[in-house]
Amino acid sequence: MSSVSTNPHTTDFLVIGSGLAGLSFALEAARHGTVAILTKRRPEVSNTARAQGGIAAVWDPADSLDAHVRDTVEAGAHLASAELVSDILGEGPEAVKRLIDWGVRFTREGEPGTEEEDEEHHPGPLDPRSEDPDYHLTREGGHSIRRILHSGDMTGAEIQRALLVAASAHPRIELFEDHIAIDLITKRKVARHLAKRRMRLYGPEVEKRYGPAGPEGWMPNSTDRCLGAYVLDTRSGLVRAFSAPVTLLATGGAGKLYRYTSNPDVATGDGMAMAYRAGAVLSNMEFVQFHPTCLYDPQAKSFLVSEAVRGEGGVLKLPDGTEFMVPVHPMGSLAPRDIVARAIDDQIKRWGLEYVLLDISHKDAEFVRSRFPGIHDQLLEYGHDMTRGPIPVVPAAHYFCGGVQVDRCGRTLVAGLLAAGEVTCTGLHGANRLASNSLLEACVTARRCAGIAPEELAAGRAAGTVELPAWESGRARDSDELVVIKHTWDEIRRLMWDYVGIVRTDRRLQRALNRIDLIKEEIQTYYWDFTVTSDLVELRNLATVAEVVIRAALGRRESRGLHYNLDCPETDDANWRRPSLLRREW
Repeated sequence: MSSVSTNPHTTDFLVIGSGLAGLSFALEAARHGTVAILTKRRPEVSNTARAQGGIAAVWDPADSLDAHVRDTVEAGAHLASAELVSDILGEGPEAVKRLIDWGVRFTREGEPGTEEEDEEHHPGPLDPRSEDPDYHLTREGGHSIRRILHSGDMTGAEIQRALLVAASAHPRIELFEDHIAIDLITKRKVARHLAKRRMRLYGPEVEKRYGPAGPEGWMPNSTDRCLGAYVLDTRSGLVRAFSAPVTLLATGGAGKLYRYTSNPDVATGDGMAMAYRAGAVLSNMEFVQFHPTCLYDPQAKSFLVSEAVRGEGGVLKLPDGTEFMVPVHPMGSLAPRDIVARAIDDQIKRWGLEYVLLDISHKDAEFVRSRFPGIHDQLLEYGHDMTRGPIPVVPAAHYFCGGVQVDRCGRTLVAGLLAAGEVTCTGLHGANRLASNSLLEACVTARRCAGIAPEELAAGRAAGTVELPAWESGRARDSDELVVIKHTWDEIRRLMWDYVGIVRTDRRLQRALNRIDLIKEEIQTYYWDFTVTSDLVELRNLATVAEVVIRAALGRRESRGLHYNLDCPETDDANWRRPSLLRREW
C-alpha cells in the first residue's frame, strides 16, 4: 500500500537514472549545486553495466574523425547528417579522457587478451606527446578500423563501478535507491490541479473570483516548465514530490518492450513515456536495434554475446556449417547490426531454425579465454565452451536509436527538462546505431547538459517557485489481482515481438495499434482504481512507448536501417531522409 508525503524533497538538480549519462552529469553538475539521483533498483543495475564491447573514439593515429563519421553515417543508413555526427564524435577523445580521470580502467596493450592483432592495428594515444599509456583497441561490426577502447569484455561494468565510486564520495550528490519516478511535474499539470481544486471549492463562482480559465487553468501567462517529479519509494510505499529547477532524464531505453531482449528488467522506457506525457517530442521511435547475437539457451536470461567476438574473428554459420553472411554483405559477419539481424531472422524463418551459430573456436583457445573472460565463464555455466565449438545465438531487442528529441545541449521542448543517453534522440545514430557509439554519445551529451547546468539552474530559479501539490491517490485501493499486470506485460511484449519486430508489414502494425489502444485503456482504468506500484508504473510506461513505436513505424513509408517493412521495402530518400516526430495531443 502506498502513502503520501506532503513534504517535497528539494534539490538543485534531479537526475532520473544511474547509468553513465546520469552519473557523469551528476559529477559535473555538482560543481554548481546539489544533486539527487533516483535509481529504480540498485544503482549498478543499468544498461551501462551490461555493455560488454566498449566505447568508440578516434584514439589511434592511424584512425581519423572523417573515417569514424563515415562509418557512423553508413551504418545509420544516411539518416544522420555528417555535420551532426562529426559534431558529437569530435568530442569523443575528450569524453574518454574524462572517464579515465574518474578512474575507469581500460585494457592496455600487453594485458591478457591483447596478443593477437591484425595488420591494420597501430596502437597509440591520440596525441603522440601524451604521457597516457597505450590502450588496446578492438573492432566491432560496421567499423573500418580498430577504434573501440574496452575493459576486457565488461566495459560497462567497469565504467559503472568507477562513476559510482566517484558519485558516492561526492558531498553534494545524494543517491536514492529503490525510487521510481511516476510522472514529471510541470507547471501545466500544477495549473490544472489548481483549477480542479478551485472548481471543487467555488463551483460556478470560480470565474468571478479568478476570471475565465485559459488552456492552463487559472495560471495566466505561464510558460510550461518541468518542476521535478512524483516519486515512489518502493521499500516504504511512500509517494513524494522531488522539486528541482533542473531535471535530467537519463533512464536508458525500453528493451523490455520485447519478448527477447539483452536489456535488464529496469529498461521499461520510463523516461520516454514521462517526457511524452509532459509534452516533449519523441523522434525516430521506429528504429529499434536488435542485437544479432544473444545466447539461445532456456536457462539464460538476456545474455548478450558481445559484437567484439565477431570483431575478433567470430563467424556466423548455419547448423550445417555454412557461413551465410558472405553473400549478404562485403563485411560478412562484421556487417552493421541491422543487416546481420535481418539476415539471421531470414535464415531462421527460411529453414525453420530456432537459432544460428557463432563460431570463434578456430582462434587460439588461450586468446579467446583471455580476451573474453566474462563471456567465456558465463557460457561455461550454461554448458557452452566457446573455445571448443560454436555458440547458439538469436537476435534480441537491444537499443533504441529514437527517443526524446533534444538539441545540441540536451534541452527538450519542455523548459527545465534535459535528457542524455539512450533515452534521447540526438540524431547521431540515424536509422541504426554503429557498435559502441552509445557509450560515447552518453558521455558527450551528459557533458553538454552539464555545460549548460548553471544557466538552466539560474533560469529555473528566476521562473519562481511553485508549491507542488501532494500526490493524490483518491479512492485507489490495493489490488488483489496482480496477475492482471503480469498478463498484460506479457501480452505487450509478445505483441511487439510478433508484429513490430525485425521485419514488419502494414497489416501487422495496424493489428498491433488496434490492440495496444485497448490495452492502454485497460491500464488507465487499472491505474486510477488501484494503489500505484513499481510494476504498474512500468506497465503504463511500456504501453505508452509501444504505442509511439507502432505509430512511428506506420508513419514511415519506406524501409531504412532498423525499420524494414515488406509493404514498402525500398529506401525513399526524396521523402523520408528526415526524422519522424511525434508529440502527444492535448
